[in-house]
Amino acid sequence: MRRRLLATLLLLVALPVCAGLATSKHNLSASGPGTVKAASEAQSCLFCHAPHNASPIAPLWNRRNSGTSYTPYASSTSIARPGQPTGASLLCLSCHDGTIALGDVLSRTTRIGMAGGATTMPAGNSNLGTDLSDDHPISFAYTATLAATRGELANPAALIGKVKLDAGGQLQCTSCHDPHDDTNGKFLVMPNQASALCQTCHLKNYWSSSDHKLSAKTWNGVGTNPWPHTTAATVAANACENCHRPHSAGGKKWLLNNAAEESNCYSCHNGNVAATNIQSEFTTKISIHPVATTTGVHDVAESGVVQARHVECADCHNPHATNSGAGTLSGSLAGLRGISQTGLEVKPATAEYQICYRCHADSTGQPAPSVARQIVQTNTRFEFATTNPSHHAVAGPGRSTSVPSLIAPWTTASILKCSDCHNNNAGPGAGGTGPKGPHGSTNPKLLERPHALTSTPTAGDICYKCHSQSVVTRESPHNRSEHLRYGCKACHDPHGISSTQGTAQFNSRLINLSTTDNTPVGTGAAAKLYVDTVGRKCYMNCHGESHNGRSY
Repeated sequence: MRRRLLATLLLLVALPVCAGLATSKHNLSASGPGTVKAASEAQSCLFCHAPHNASPIAPLWNRRNSGTSYTPYASSTSIARPGQPTGASLLCLSCHDGTIALGDVLSRTTRIGMAGGATTMPAGNSNLGTDLSDDHPISFAYTATLAATRGELANPAALIGKVKLDAGGQLQCTSCHDPHDDTNGKFLVMPNQASALCQTCHLKNYWSSSDHKLSAKTWNGVGTNPWPHTTAATVAANACENCHRPHSAGGKKWLLNNAAEESNCYSCHNGNVAATNIQSEFTTKISIHPVATTTGVHDVAESGVVQARHVECADCHNPHATNSGAGTLSGSLAGLRGISQTGLEVKPATAEYQICYRCHADSTGQPAPSVARQIVQTNTRFEFATTNPSHHAVAGPGRSTSVPSLIAPWTTASILKCSDCHNNNAGPGAGGTGPKGPHGSTNPKLLERPHALTSTPTAGDICYKCHSQSVVTRESPHNRSEHLRYGCKACHDPHGISSTQGTAQFNSRLINLSTTDNTPVGTGAAAKLYVDTVGRKCYMNCHGESHNGRSY
């Protein structure tokens, strides 16, 4: 009587499991709905379980361990160090690594024949192979210490719902997948709409207000589908999967959809999902931030000051934080690291220039200046220092209290952003409708407007964006046509002159002479090349004439 009752209870428990399995691709029997199935075998549970002659592995396992050595997931930001697969994950891999025939079960002396003559798992998303470095990490101890050390992870004590660790406290394939129930698709233990499953464990900073979480934008149907591995229709519904995929990821280190970092952004930011086409800025303009030049060099764990010179979208945008709102920084620059005016790392950055300093200040291998000057400096942090004899007002207000040429609303107390000068030539700052930001420009040095280097500046020159052309050209020394013949750059350095190299007497008002346009008066030790901004005298040879102390 007791045995009969126990059998009845076991049957009642098994019925919903069998019912869910029967209609899923894990039913490998001849009646299974998938394309991978047996030629004639009628039993479905047999492919994984056997009531007798099973392996000594629970639960009544009917498959052998391949003995394969796997390449586990690894990245510079991973604190957990997954080793070889264990527990349920190892059982899953007996089919999904593609090394053991699907019909090779312990309870049969001969292999079960598969339809179409197939043997192992066919190539495709279900065949993970033995290289698991492009798959979500498994078989590691998910502990409270790990969560606290890593940050942005849920405490395992909070995993009391569908997502569970195994008896040993390890995260396994079965933490996310239920092999008997495909109700949620991909045998997920819960729906992943808006990445609800991902966010059970991953609690990313800034994510709650990010456009990648909230945007209702859809694909317009033009070009390539940006979400080929999901069925969700909006940015918000795809959430994490806008950029990431948990298996067979193209960019292994952070499970990105594509190996080329910028391609993960282009899939939406090509005008087919996002409103503006950022991709075309990088592919059609002569001056760009060269995101396509390097692949795999960028690393989330790299130092604040970029050592190996490169630029990727994620150097200037935090995809988990970026939003359309306004704050201390524009929403597109939210949640980023930067370098302060004193050279220290700040996170998050509070000023745009701090983000630019990561590459354009103390990093090695700076390119030569576009204009050869009397004083050479390629570190913009030194050029913009507020202790300098003169500097454009990026890190703080400028030195001069009298700049009559400034166009309202600019005043001598105003603060500039790097992007006030370096920006899209067809963006809003230039009166266009293109995307804003220093992605690409038709002008050299990513300038928003032209900058005359060999001729007199025109009304559209970048300098005249803030400085009135009529005021500049009406007073000495600019009111002489020859003084503008080679452009503002002949005398002025647009960033600033370091206090360790220049003085207030010779380098106020951004004076740092171009040695291409000006040469010294005299030769040897007596040679002079400077403008005395205090005494208002010139000592240089230019436009074929020698100025040896000429007043202006």
